[in-house]
Amino acid sequence: MPPPGQLLPLTRSLLPPSGPLLLSGRRRRTPPTRAQTPPALPWQPRRLLCPAPLQPLRPLARTRPASAPPGVSAAGGGEAQAVAAEFMTSERVKVAAMLGLALALCNADRVVMSVAIVPLSQAYGWTPSFAGVVQSSFLWGYLISPIIGGALVDYYGGRRVMAYGVALWSFATFLSPWAAGRSLWLFISTRVLLGVAEGVALPCMNNMVLRWFPRTERSSAVGIAMAGFQLGNTIGLLLSPIIMSRAGIFGPFVIFGLFGFLWVLVWISAISGTPAEHPQISAYELEYITKGQKLVKPQVQGEKLRKVPPFSKLLSKWPTWALISANAMHSWGYFVILSWMPVYFKTIFHVNLREAAWFSAIPWVMMAILGYVAGVVSDTLIRNGTSITLTRKIMQTIGFVGPGIALLGLNAAKSPAIASAWLTVAVGLKSFGHSGFLVNLQEIAPQYAGVLHGMSNTAGTFAAILGTIGAGFFVDRMGSFRGFIILTSLLYFSSALFWDIFATGERVDFDGTG
Repeated sequence: MPPPGQLLPLTRSLLPPSGPLLLSGRRRRTPPTRAQTPPALPWQPRRLLCPAPLQPLRPLARTRPASAPPGVSAAGGGEAQAVAAEFMTSERVKVAAMLGLALALCNADRVVMSVAIVPLSQAYGWTPSFAGVVQSSFLWGYLISPIIGGALVDYYGGRRVMAYGVALWSFATFLSPWAAGRSLWLFISTRVLLGVAEGVALPCMNNMVLRWFPRTERSSAVGIAMAGFQLGNTIGLLLSPIIMSRAGIFGPFVIFGLFGFLWVLVWISAISGTPAEHPQISAYELEYITKGQKLVKPQVQGEKLRKVPPFSKLLSKWPTWALISANAMHSWGYFVILSWMPVYFKTIFHVNLREAAWFSAIPWVMMAILGYVAGVVSDTLIRNGTSITLTRKIMQTIGFVGPGIALLGLNAAKSPAIASAWLTVAVGLKSFGHSGFLVNLQEIAPQYAGVLHGMSNTAGTFAAILGTIGAGFFVDRMGSFRGFIILTSLLYFSSALFWDIFATGERVDFDGTG
């Protein structure tokens, strides 16, 4: 550096494109680019500029990294703030919001039966065990579609399959009152159809997140989408009793079905399958997404994947079984809590239906909030250098051990308020699993994320059916939920151990010979 006050010699590289004339009298040509400029030889004198009004020298600006939005400096933490601000106004966050709305409708349509089962059981004289069968009818259909739906998602993309899925499950929900007026089994058939259609929701969500988000934002994107998933529980549990009191038992089915049709119209008109296909995405955002993600070649160029996934290869790896085990335990706890908590509060603490719905709904709000927090924490850990494998194990351990401990506290609760508090802790901490196994699907097999999600979802559905029906029979035989809650807690602890031993955040070779 020269002493203070001494001017740096002006070189050709510093001349502006429209610089002044040279002393030779000839008009200066536009200089070549830096890469094409030959180095100055020692004996060649430097060219001098014509006398011109001196302008105050400005410090040379640093080259802005590609990750910083236009017009914002990356110095002093400005890059992180700029990326956060850009994220909230980006096209990809709109995709995440629409996915969250779809999953909210998915759960609202599903959870209506958890509230309606009480007046329906009273009207038709159903025992708890038969009520469990009716509750689980949704899962019969959900058992069928995830693997097939996941393969369709990998082949056709999440945008198209999600549109058909939402339209079909909204039709099944809207049709439920008509079916119930004909026969019980026709009504159960609409719940089976609902399960078939909803089986594609989470694979579609994973596929869209994989295509639209860089690696360092995927946990946050899943957090946003799954926040909608949990808020759908809250909406269904809180609004259903109110709507039923004014429009009858089947009023919520009609209203939620109509909202589903409206969502489909917005989705097909405003969302594209990939960022490159979106007509309004900025060049910066497209470049940012492309640089920050590692999509497999068929997904980028629109080529078709093989029609028959390598199921034997997928099932031959321990990380696959870690995902299957985690999804199974997540679904067991999730559907037991979702299906039976209104009945639990009404049976154990003798509260009315609306109070039971309130006590059961509060935990899902916490799950939505903590799910997003877990996603942000997970992405921050990865940005700060924590390995993806360790991050996924930390998140999933919290998501299993936390609920296991909280359920033991629920078992010892002496009042509905204390029980709801423990349930809130259990369900809230359970959301950390969304930044564990749910994101891990994209990491170990991005080219088979849909079908792998379908396989693990099928295992989870088996577990959910077993848990939902088992809880009903357990109450019939034992007269209480407490023993079943202890069993669920022990299963949480064992699943956490299995995950920590066999899970990985690295891509697994499912196509080669390894």
